[in-house]
Amino acid sequence: MKGRCNRTMGIYNFRFIDLFAGIGGFHQAMRHLGGECVMAAEIDHTCLETYKRNYKTKDIRTDVRDIQPESIENFDVLCAGFPCQPFSKAGAQKGFQDEGQGNLFYVILDILDAHPEVKFVILENVRNLADKGENWDVIRSELRKRNFYITEEPLILSPHNFGIPQIRERVYILGIRKDIRDDTVLKNKYIHISDLKLEKLKNRNQCEMGTAWSVLEENVSDDYNIGDEAALMIDAWEEFRKGTGIGTVSFPIWINSFGLNIKYNKVFRRKIGYDDMPEWKQKFVDGNRKLYLENKVFIDTWVAHYNMLSRIKLYQKFEWNCGIDVDDIRDAIIQIRQSGIRVKRPTYYPSLVAIVNTPIIWDKQKQRFRKITPRESANLQSFCKDFEFVGSDNQAYQQLGNSVNVRVLQILGKKLFSLAREGWDKNG
Repeated sequence: MKGRCNRTMGIYNFRFIDLFAGIGGFHQAMRHLGGECVMAAEIDHTCLETYKRNYKTKDIRTDVRDIQPESIENFDVLCAGFPCQPFSKAGAQKGFQDEGQGNLFYVILDILDAHPEVKFVILENVRNLADKGENWDVIRSELRKRNFYITEEPLILSPHNFGIPQIRERVYILGIRKDIRDDTVLKNKYIHISDLKLEKLKNRNQCEMGTAWSVLEENVSDDYNIGDEAALMIDAWEEFRKGTGIGTVSFPIWINSFGLNIKYNKVFRRKIGYDDMPEWKQKFVDGNRKLYLENKVFIDTWVAHYNMLSRIKLYQKFEWNCGIDVDDIRDAIIQIRQSGIRVKRPTYYPSLVAIVNTPIIWDKQKQRFRKITPRESANLQSFCKDFEFVGSDNQAYQQLGNSVNVRVLQILGKKLFSLAREGWDKNG
C-alpha cells in the first residue's frame, strides 16, 4: 500500500517541502505534527524509490540544483538535511568552500528568496559543522538577512538525549520568521535553548542499562545470524577477557603489541620501533606488553588454541568499553570493525552510519549472535512500524545511516512552532 507513513496525527495545519529528503525522516516528523508535503527532492535513486513507496507526495524532484524556486507551491516550513560531506570528519571538511555540495546551502537560500511566505526553517547536519565558526557564521548571517530569528548557537542533540538508544550527535538549525513570533514567548532576537525548553536535555544521557534492547524484534530470520568464524572470535575474546580480567583496562588489546615469545622488553621494543612511536602509542604498547607478561601462560595457550595469529587482523584486536558494568559479552552490544571487535554497554547503539557497520547482539530467543535488522535500525531512527524499504538490506542500512531521527525532529518542530503567534497555521 503506497503512502504507508503518510498519516497525519498533529494539531497544526501547514505545508512543507522536504529537500535532500533521503527516505523521509523529515516527512514523517512533519506529518506527525499535521503537515502536508507539497514537494520533495532527493537525488539518490534507491532512496527516491523508498520515498515513493511510503509517501503520497505528488511533486517529487531529483537534483535540487535543477529546481526553479518559483515552480514550488507556496509552503510554510522548509526542511532540509543538506549534504554533510563538506563538513564531515570523513570528508575534506571544506565546508562552504566546497564547490559542489557545500554550495547546495545556497540552493536553500534561493528557494527562501522566492518564497517570502515561509514561516519556519528546520535544517540538520553533522555535528562537525559547528566545529568551524566560519560555517556557522555563514548560516546565521544568511538566514538573518532573510528575516528569520534562528538558534543563537548550533543546537547539538542526539537521540540518546531523549531516551532513544542511539548516540548520534547532529546540529539542528531552527528558524522562525520575525514577524510571526509570539513576543511573550520569544523575547530575544534569536532562539535560545531555554526558549525551546531543552536546556535540561542537552548533554544528558536518558538511556539506562538495557535500554538498547527496547528496539529489538522477535522471531528474527536466520538470515541475520553472523558467520561461524565471527561468532567463534567473539566467544574467544570473551574467554580472553575472563581469563585475564581486563574489565578495567582502558586501552584496546592488540595481539601484535604483546611481544609473543619475546623474553626481553628491549628486544621487543627494538623490533616494533618503539622509540619512534608517539607517546600515546608507547603507553598503548606498554599496557599490552604488561598484560601479556602478567598472563603469559594463559595468553600463549589461548593464542595457540584459537590459532589467532592466522586470523585476519581485525580479529586480532579487541576493545572492551563496558568496564565492570557487564558480566558477559552476550549482554553487550558488539561491533566488528577494522579497528577490531568493540564491545559497549547496552545503553545505546553507536551511530548508524551510511557505510555498513551493523551492530551485533546476542539473540536470547535464537541463542545466536546476529546483526540488528533493518527494521530494528529503523526503530533506532524512530521510523513508523510499517515503513518499507526498496533495495537490499545493505542499501536499507545505508539509507537509515544517512537519515534523520524522526522523533527528535518531531520534538524540535513542535517546540519551534510553539514560539509563533497563535493562528500562524490557519492558512496552512
